[in-house]
Order: sequence, then C-alpha cells, then structure tokens
Amino acid sequence: MSRNPQPQEWLTLDAASSPPRLYATGEWTLAHYASLQKAVSDMTASITADVEFDYNGLRSLDTSGAFLLSKLLRTSSASDVAGIGQSLPSAKRNLLRAVAATATGDRAIDSQHQSHTVTNVLERVGMTMVTIQHQQIRLLGFVGLTLERLFYTMWHPRRWRVTSLVSHMEQTGLNAVPIVALLTFMVGAVVAFLGSTVLADFGATVYTVDLVAFSFLREFAVLLTAILMGGRTASAFTAQIGSMKANEEIDAIRAIGLDPMELLVLPRVLAMLASLPMLTFLAMIAGLTGGGLVCALTLDIPPVMFVNLIKSDVGVRHFLVGIAKAPAFAFLIAVIGCLEGFKVSGSAESVGEHTTSSVVQSIFVVILLDALAALFYMEMGW
Repeated sequence: MSRNPQPQEWLTLDAASSPPRLYATGEWTLAHYASLQKAVSDMTASITADVEFDYNGLRSLDTSGAFLLSKLLRTSSASDVAGIGQSLPSAKRNLLRAVAATATGDRAIDSQHQSHTVTNVLERVGMTMVTIQHQQIRLLGFVGLTLERLFYTMWHPRRWRVTSLVSHMEQTGLNAVPIVALLTFMVGAVVAFLGSTVLADFGATVYTVDLVAFSFLREFAVLLTAILMGGRTASAFTAQIGSMKANEEIDAIRAIGLDPMELLVLPRVLAMLASLPMLTFLAMIAGLTGGGLVCALTLDIPPVMFVNLIKSDVGVRHFLVGIAKAPAFAFLIAVIGCLEGFKVSGSAESVGEHTTSSVVQSIFVVILLDALAALFYMEMGW
C-alpha cells in the first residue's frame, strides 16, 4: 500500500486501494488552522467522488477542524450527514455531523437564492396579493367595529368626547386651511391657463370658465383635498396611535376600563367627517378664484362675467356631486390612519413603516373610490 503524504501528515491519500482511502490524522484544532487549511486546499483536487474517509488517526477535533473536514466531504459521495464519521467517538462524530449539516443548509439556501428570476417575481407577487387580502379583511373588520361603536355612542351622550373632537377638528381642519387653499388656488390657475391655451385654437376660450367650474366642483376640489388629508392627517393619526401603542399607553387605557375605540378612534373619525366637507368647499372656492384670476388677466373675462357664466352654465347638482364624496373619503382616511396605528408592533421602525403604509393606502383608496364614483355618476347621467 503506497501513500502520498501531505505536509505535516494532516491528510494522507491511499490512491492504490479500491476504493481510494483518505486518512485524517493529527490534531484538527484552531491552533493548526493555517496548516490544515493549506493541506485541505492541496488535497481537494485529488479527491474523487468514491473516496472513503478514515478518521482513526484523528486525535482531537474542534469546530474549525470540523469545518475544514466538511469542505472535503462536500467533494465526495460521503457527504451524507447520517453516515459521517462512523469510526469517530460520539462527541467528535456529533460535532462533525452538525458542522456538515450546517454547510449543507448553506448550500440549500444558496441554491434557493439562485433560482429562476421569474419564479422569484411570481412568488413576490403572490405574497403581495396575500398581504393585500389580509389588509382588506382587517380594514373591513375595523370599519365594522368603528360603525358599531359610533352608533352605540350616539345614544349615550355621556360617552361623547367633545373636547377631544374639537381639538382634532382644529388639527385636521383649521390648521389645514392654508395648504388646501394655496394648492387648489394654484391648480385652478393652471387648469384655466391650459384650458385657455387649448381652446384658443378653436376660438372657444370663453368655455375655459366652464372647464374650471366643472373640474373643481365635481372632481379636483374633493380629490386634491382628500389626497392632502391622506398625506397629512392619516399619517398623523398613525404616528399618534402608533407611539401610544409602542409606549404601552393603549394597554394602560384598557387597564383602567376605558375603550380605545371611543377614546382614540371616534373623535378622529368624527373630526374628519366634519372637517373634510368644509375643506372641500373651501377648495372649490379657492380653485374657482384661481381660475377666475387667470381668466381676468389673460382672457379679459371680468370677475362679474366669470360668476355669471358659472351661474348660467353650471348647475347646483355638480356641486352636490362633488361634496357628496367628501364624507366617504373622510371616513376611509380616518379609519385607515387609526387602523395602521393599532398595527404598530412596538418599535420606532414599525411606527415609520405603518405611517408610510397609511399614507399609501389612503391615497390609493381615495383615487380608486373617486374613479368608481365617476363611472357611477356617468352611468346615472348626473
């Protein structure tokens, strides 16, 4: 029997035997790691799939040595975890098997990450759809719970939180007046300017008044106001309730016998229901003012004529169509903001994630509901 010794006799390969036999000898510990690593690197190219391992000369073994041996095992058919190290004492055998099993798991994870891109995309899409399904189920349940507490509280005036309601109306309504008025004023001016530019080619610039009036009374005023409230107020609701959840204040509220729905959710929902229609009306006035200013400066349509054209061409029903959507938007924005706040798990990162989620969900729901309402109004001829 001829052997080809490696440096320091760490590994010895008997290529003449059938099947080839690899002898591991010495102390495979961290103290000799550099030498062991070189021996393993030199031996790897000589190992075939049918080689057998002999550990009888292995005097000591620790995790670093077991790791190097597991690298050799991967290159042969002896990598089956159950059959590793049969000739070793139980302690060394269990250590080598555990390290080899960990290495096998790492390869499984690597192969999973290297799977087909299309499969990964489809998996992500499926997980996203399941998440959306769970979100909608929880949202419907929270809507039902909110309505139940609202109807119950209506018949019990002692449970009304008037001070909290007024405070939230100030935060959501009064403090939002400048940004809503400024934004809708500028959008009204832009719509009037674009309308006059396009309609000038047809000699119908006077219909710019109708364009501004129809767009703001039916769509732009309520939609822009709801989007602003989704970004401004829904995020505030989530951050406020989420911070209370993270600090365990909601648990304290329950512990003293109070209902978080009545104390935290209903005042915010009612404040939004009262504030958003008023802000929508303000947005209509601001948008018409911006459009009227552009018409007066570029089209020589004085304010009196602008108002008279609106009175003669635009019916009251267009105003009612727009303002009727405001309570529905307000309720959904407030409910989504509060629900995401209750979902916070207790960390600052969770507060940020759910705040972002509430803004995205509320804006998406508002736009979706507005599109459905527009189709419904069109079919009804309103």
